[in-house]
Amino acid sequence: MQLYPNIYRALRPGPIVELRGYAAACRLPGKLYAYLDFDGPTGTARDGLAEGMLALAAQRGALAAGQTLIEAGSGAFAAALALAGRTSGHPVCLARPDNAPAPRQEALTALGAQLLFSPAREGSAGARALARAWAGRRGWYYTDWLACDDNPEYHRRVTGPAIVEAIAREGRSLVDTITVGVGSGGTITGVGECVKAWTNDVQMVAVEPYECQALGGGLLGPHGIPDLGFGLVPDNYNPYVVDKVAAVTSAEAARAARAVLAADAVPAAASGGAAIAAAARFLAEGRSRAALCLIGGRAALL
Repeated sequence: MQLYPNIYRALRPGPIVELRGYAAACRLPGKLYAYLDFDGPTGTARDGLAEGMLALAAQRGALAAGQTLIEAGSGAFAAALALAGRTSGHPVCLARPDNAPAPRQEALTALGAQLLFSPAREGSAGARALARAWAGRRGWYYTDWLACDDNPEYHRRVTGPAIVEAIAREGRSLVDTITVGVGSGGTITGVGECVKAWTNDVQMVAVEPYECQALGGGLLGPHGIPDLGFGLVPDNYNPYVVDKVAAVTSAEAARAARAVLAADAVPAAASGGAAIAAAARFLAEGRSRAALCLIGGRAALL
């Protein structure tokens, strides 16, 4: 058995599995596959992304040893960054609106992050402005995961090539549709650019909450799919590699996540459920013969 210096060195591109049970239960006419990417400490794909972004920044000389990191947010990426920074010797500061839930503040503090607060009325834009200001004032490194190209670059180098290698079949793809939930926009951009460079017969589908359709130009509101649908079009989102935008309700996402656990023992979070539901829709409507959905979060079972 191989020994690794830390958990990040043990992370690898996720496996691709066929969701036969789910497809059968839903009576889907085609094949359904899932790329599983949730083996890190937060149980999300953000673990590999955070560590990868720091490595890329250090590689190009933008991040110095021991330099403090600052980011705006309090979700999975914030937690992943707090852990990746701590293990690599970078103190982490997180900016967030002052109306954020207290339990989440306590959890991030327990991970070693320092917290800064912006006025709630300014929303996420206020937190990003605060992070940018402190980075400039103190010489900290602003990871800026919604806009920094290190985010999609990680997926160009890791996720995209892994998927292309798995689905390539003598000039034709094993699948014709790939559904990706959009949060920061980095995954669908990096994977989409890699896939499009390899073939033109795969359509990339951006998945967002029905209740918060920033990509599709619909209404923006609260929803129940964590890590997706931030209520804006991220700078990292490349619309030129996206063929379709699919909106999935929070209820559909939760239902798909429960169903795939029961049918295939895949513990998908709601974000993964959204990608599954979108792929199933394309198959059921005859718009796809074989689809691949990206599941970037693991649900807690107990």
